[in-house]
Amino acid sequence: MSWTTLLAGLVLLSTIPSGIPSAISNTEQGRWKRSIDLNDVYYSKMRQYRLPSDITPVSYHVEIAPLIEKDRFNGRVKINLTCIDMTDHIILNVHQDLQISTVNIRMVHLTPEEAKNGPPMDVNIARTERQYTKSWFIIHLQQMLSNGSACEVDIAYSGNLTTNETTGLYKSAYMDSEGRKHTFIATYLHLDNAEKMFPCMNEPPYKATFKLTVIYPKGLKALTNMPSIERIESSGTIREEFEETPRISTNQLALVISDLHSIGPEQEVDGINRKSLQVTVWSREEFMESLITVPSKIVKIINYLQTYFNSSLGLPKLDVMAIPMYRATKASDNWGLMFFKESELSSSLYWTTTYELLYQWIGQSITPYRRNDAPVNKALNSFLASMATLDLNPDEMEGKWPMTMLYPLYYEFAQPAPFSRVAGIRHEATWTKAELVFRMFNYTLGREQFQRSVRHFFHEQSKENRRTFFANDIFTYLNDVATDTNNLPPGLTINGIAASWINRDRVPLVTVIRDYESGKIYLSQKVYLRDLSSDPIVKPYQWDIPIVMQAQDKLNFSNSTPAVWLMKRNMPRNFSIPDITDESHFIIVNPEEIGMFPVNYDPCNWKMLSQFLQGPDREKIPPLTRAKLLHDAWNLAYAGELCFGVAMNMTLFLKQEKSHVVWEPVFTMIHHISRRIEGLDVYPKFEAYIRSLVMPLYLELGETPHPYEPSWKTHMRGLMKNFLCRCGYEPCVKEARDQFKKWLTDEEPDKGNPVANKFLCPVFKWGTDKEWEFGLQRVINFPKTSLARKQNERTFLLKTLAGCPKDANRIERLLQVSVLDQNENFTDADIHLILSMLTGSAPGYKTLFNFLLEHWSTVKERFSNKTYSWDAIVSFATSSFNTQEGYAMVNQFYLDHINDFESAAALIKKSLEIIKEETRWNEANVPVIDGWLKENLSKEDLDAITSTSAPSTATVTTNTEVTWLTILRDVNDSKREQIA
Repeated sequence: MSWTTLLAGLVLLSTIPSGIPSAISNTEQGRWKRSIDLNDVYYSKMRQYRLPSDITPVSYHVEIAPLIEKDRFNGRVKINLTCIDMTDHIILNVHQDLQISTVNIRMVHLTPEEAKNGPPMDVNIARTERQYTKSWFIIHLQQMLSNGSACEVDIAYSGNLTTNETTGLYKSAYMDSEGRKHTFIATYLHLDNAEKMFPCMNEPPYKATFKLTVIYPKGLKALTNMPSIERIESSGTIREEFEETPRISTNQLALVISDLHSIGPEQEVDGINRKSLQVTVWSREEFMESLITVPSKIVKIINYLQTYFNSSLGLPKLDVMAIPMYRATKASDNWGLMFFKESELSSSLYWTTTYELLYQWIGQSITPYRRNDAPVNKALNSFLASMATLDLNPDEMEGKWPMTMLYPLYYEFAQPAPFSRVAGIRHEATWTKAELVFRMFNYTLGREQFQRSVRHFFHEQSKENRRTFFANDIFTYLNDVATDTNNLPPGLTINGIAASWINRDRVPLVTVIRDYESGKIYLSQKVYLRDLSSDPIVKPYQWDIPIVMQAQDKLNFSNSTPAVWLMKRNMPRNFSIPDITDESHFIIVNPEEIGMFPVNYDPCNWKMLSQFLQGPDREKIPPLTRAKLLHDAWNLAYAGELCFGVAMNMTLFLKQEKSHVVWEPVFTMIHHISRRIEGLDVYPKFEAYIRSLVMPLYLELGETPHPYEPSWKTHMRGLMKNFLCRCGYEPCVKEARDQFKKWLTDEEPDKGNPVANKFLCPVFKWGTDKEWEFGLQRVINFPKTSLARKQNERTFLLKTLAGCPKDANRIERLLQVSVLDQNENFTDADIHLILSMLTGSAPGYKTLFNFLLEHWSTVKERFSNKTYSWDAIVSFATSSFNTQEGYAMVNQFYLDHINDFESAAALIKKSLEIIKEETRWNEANVPVIDGWLKENLSKEDLDAITSTSAPSTATVTTNTEVTWLTILRDVNDSKREQIA
């Protein structure tokens, strides 16, 4: 987190003079003193220069006349400004592309002292100045403006329509099915883009009313935030004036001039607060059929949100537009006029539409005070959109939320150095943390109390003298409700709790030890680390943690009130509370992933959980909690916090598990363990065990999708099939090879690939040498100038050729062609891709190491002037071993060439450190996993595995069939038992 930038923003806020109206400063009751600060994605895009605070805008009257054929527009803006301090200059934001032609200023209100001298008069301008780096237009005055006076700045100007991107006032076009071109004009004024359209004070807190007049060609239709109030047609043009907006920020103004068509909903939005809302959906005529159900969906969502906020949208109309060729990264959620990508608006899913509509309330009606307050807006709206979607279209969210957000955070925050490899996602992770914190409070305060807080926040900030909010405000309103209802222990505040969760790139691990003799539960917390380095440097963070508990003999998952808070202050390291059940029943802490933390238990509690999950009452524990128990056990074992035998016991219930919610994280966990043990003797046993878990549900789902089946079935079938294909499941391999024959027998195979990508890896892994060589030739002969074929096709093909084979001869062949033969069809980037893909499997990195060992001199000479490639091959060839034998091989290699590694010397030393760590992990865990598998695999499976040592490709397939037959027999026997 860029604390320097955040602190600079706080200092800047503190310098705002106390004389500024509350609509601008909002410093009453210390509101600017925020304790919740989120990383801001806008920092790299935000201007570095803030406008002085001696004037503030009250209203704008903007007149825009696009000259569509010339890619230009003419404009005039009248800005009413109020002076809140004495000044002899006026500074506006004006983009460098705007050309100012005339500037006039007149007084519209004098202070009582000034009024004694006569009526308002023109203000004399001394000179104007452009500061392009700051996007400032400075009007120097000949006289001083007094505090409390008001003036009107009248500027005529012209500018360029943006034609190469979706920013400012831009011009775009689409083609209809008959080849006719339809040109349109639209705005995208978010961030700092308003100053590309008109001179303004372009910062979020400077809210003002807007009256827009547009002059445009006949045959088109103009829409803005507000309804039209006057339309005058003349020869060839239309002059249209629109109703004045409420007070909005400059970037909320919106305009579109197009020939798009409209459709309305079948039912109206429910009236609320004696206000009605007219909803209209717009798109190009040929796309309209795709939007038939959208108006009704929008009405349904708006009715839901109106009820949630107990407030109407605040405007008389809402136009929602599917904009052709829309290139912005997200929808433009301007108040009263929203722009979507066509694909997003036409989607049958609810979440995206709900998320964007929420901005009409929080984001538009009330606006983040500064752009670094915007991330909490995003986090709150994302949470509310998820909750609304669960109510409006529950099947859409099941199995996806919050797990798809939470589990990746667990993995990243548990790294020795979070985000060191993927720093670009830190901002997104911070927003996600905030969303999950809102979810935690929704549970622990209760849904009704959380809604009450959000309503109070919205209604208070909607007052005309505010209309903006700071990041910390929503937590303050949550705290008010928590205080009123005594939902927190003394000394805790919502603001303080949230800050510790949001502002750290870590999560806690809570350990729960039950003393069955004394009847006490001991609770402790520490930083959760999953991938330990040899010497991790970790700050001893502590959190305020809600401890929600369930007991086996009184399961009630609707009760999410914390039994206690494990607090970071004034509490012993091991905090104890009375047990909530007796020694014969298990407990579950943090059910439903209420808090953002994994939980470890004593072995006895884990054993009771495992036995219960294998029993007939398993589904008394909701799917998300079953998934959490499995996920926690697996990852705690991975981190060395739990015996792997206990974690493996927690997987036994998967043979009967049908919920995709539980299965969703399983394949990631399989991948993590497989990466560490592939190439070891235990790996075939592990793979066979996982196949025995996967097959029952896969067979129940069936291999062929049904036309109207839920999306989760399609998704889950795909995950399972992908795993089974990679394991050599014969029906899958046969299907892939049959599909591959279409390409293999094509008379002109380099003109295109008729085979779906999902079939390539099974063919290259389990197919013949002929099939693999055919794929290699397609890479070598890939057309360099064909418009019909994209380069990413070749990239994917090369990745599968390198990453999928388990046959050393194929890997050696690829290295021979690309590295030794210096085939001109393989670039340095191709070679780097090949090397990186080889590290993904034991056959790959072992073959690469042997290749480097055998061809040391040739390879070193090949890359003598290419440091990057040389470093890559040394690192990739040596860093993936994970046994003492591997360490000895790499260490001897290092000693044999100790003076020859040059730039790669540090890399091979690092590789040796990595191998030591991997070796320690394997020595601690592999014997446990191996022993458990020997006890739990069938004798037929173990015999089949023993007979496949060092097989050929054909032998592998044959013995794989034996394993499948064993699994299928077990599955069928189980089904017969159930029927009986």
